[in-house]
Amino acid sequence: MDIKLGAVVTTACVLLGLAMGPAMAPAAAATQADTRFKTIYTKEWKWRVSEKLARADDERGVSPDIARVDGPAQEARRLYWEGILKELDAIRPANLSPNERINFAVYRAQIAAFVEAQRFREYEQPVNADSAFWTDVTFGARRPFKNVQDYRNYVRQLENLPGYFDQELANMRAGLARGFTPPRVTLAGRESTIVSVAQARSPQETVFYTPFKDMPATIPAAEREALRAAGAAAIRDKVQPAYGKVLDFFVGEYVPKARTTLAAESMPGGKAYYQSKIVEYTTTSLSADQIHAIGLAEMAKIRAEMLETIKKTGFEGDLPAFLQFLRTDPRFYAKTPEELLMRAAWIAKKFDAKADQYFGYLPRRRFAILPVPDDQAPYYTAGRGGPGAYWVNTYNLPARSLYSLPALTLHESAPGHAFQMPVAQEQKGVPHFRRAYISAFGEGWALYSERLGTEMGMYETPYEVFGMLSYQAWRASRLVVDTGIHAKGWTREQAQAYLMENTALAKHEVETEVDRYISWPGQALSYYLGQMAIQEARARAEKALGPKFDIRNFHDTVLQLGSVPLPVLQQRIDAFIAAGGKSPYPKES
Repeated sequence: MDIKLGAVVTTACVLLGLAMGPAMAPAAAATQADTRFKTIYTKEWKWRVSEKLARADDERGVSPDIARVDGPAQEARRLYWEGILKELDAIRPANLSPNERINFAVYRAQIAAFVEAQRFREYEQPVNADSAFWTDVTFGARRPFKNVQDYRNYVRQLENLPGYFDQELANMRAGLARGFTPPRVTLAGRESTIVSVAQARSPQETVFYTPFKDMPATIPAAEREALRAAGAAAIRDKVQPAYGKVLDFFVGEYVPKARTTLAAESMPGGKAYYQSKIVEYTTTSLSADQIHAIGLAEMAKIRAEMLETIKKTGFEGDLPAFLQFLRTDPRFYAKTPEELLMRAAWIAKKFDAKADQYFGYLPRRRFAILPVPDDQAPYYTAGRGGPGAYWVNTYNLPARSLYSLPALTLHESAPGHAFQMPVAQEQKGVPHFRRAYISAFGEGWALYSERLGTEMGMYETPYEVFGMLSYQAWRASRLVVDTGIHAKGWTREQAQAYLMENTALAKHEVETEVDRYISWPGQALSYYLGQMAIQEARARAEKALGPKFDIRNFHDTVLQLGSVPLPVLQQRIDAFIAAGGKSPYPKES
């Protein structure tokens, strides 16, 4: 099957209401349609804030409140967003000014995804192999607090946790009753993150006590002690019993009764549900069969690159033998967690020396390099990045190869997630909804960053180049594996074997990754399809602009968009080409 991603993205442009043909003008007077559109999204954003689904502009610090997640609240959200979608569909995108046409495409896709998630009642499965509501709430305990009010609000939040957990347990029971759960096999051992809180010997040994260990000196000593006592009491009397309740339900009822099938298409409304996740995570109209075919074709290309790179290492043997060599030779693995973290830091600083050659705009936000918390590390990915942090998994060091670390670091830190997200957040005059993360764009950019490392000279040995190619194969193989599992009847063992045969990933990582794909349908598709769209956009710009093409201007133009559907990216690059490849950031005089 010959599938051109560009053709599919073009089709999606039409579906999103984006004008095709000549590039959009850089600016135009506001139209009546603009006013109607702005009224809709302003109203809806205020509603999100009132529902505790978003933070108000003037809201700072820690909130004492937790959003309602019970069934009636979720149904009310479905009805509200369906109403918003009807209002949006009464607007003709062609009547909008160019900038608002982009905003419209982003916003309508966002609201449509909300509607689909509510329609399929995704909230009835608040757990997967990668994360759960009881792990999500721990992230608030890992950030520093600034003042007394933050601590008081945090204590109130801890006291509110049992009510929130009860709502999530009711959602899980409703999902269990209709077979809407993760596959049972992907839940094995996931109770460890509950046990670490529920069975801790004291409040001080839980993650929730973390903010009280190092409190600002500006808070008087007596007040610090009072806040610590209040926090410990809330953890002991509210939080730990709530986790104990979740533990009993999860181990005693949920896991034993969870579905034994793997495919999303075997769930209620499964075929339509999986297609809705494809649309959400790829922002294209591709089918599962088309994506599977793209994955197989791309894997063949990457395998050819791998074989050429193996020759450069001097290794004598075939690909399976080389993969076994990489997985077992101790030279490729850190001896201590500190060594792995320091190597990641060194790679990140190597990028800093090259950044201004490839980017005109550098974000103000810096990032820390941190180990993944011990309670989450066994089932966590190799790394994860975002504004202010690059988390490196130091658990099971024989599974964390040093030759793959440059690619991982470029993806998760800079110029990947910890770079791209702050650039988007620092854009001025952007509507609130444009701050949301769109996986196809964000993950596509991060994967593109790994390939960009070749041009930047970030890979110093053929082994590190192979590590990058293995990561490329890892993401391309997701197109095959995700669709294989959810639409073609693949087994868990079949998916694991495919990754073991086609990437250098360690067995532990292959197992955690496959379970992630099984329990999180469609998300894994976003990476490689997003990268392909960015690469195609760049190739088009290079061909059209010739010597006028400036890589810094291209990268700035892409990142200045924030997260957008892939058709919006295509349209913006058309405008970039029409404008002669100019930077989106005016030079200061």
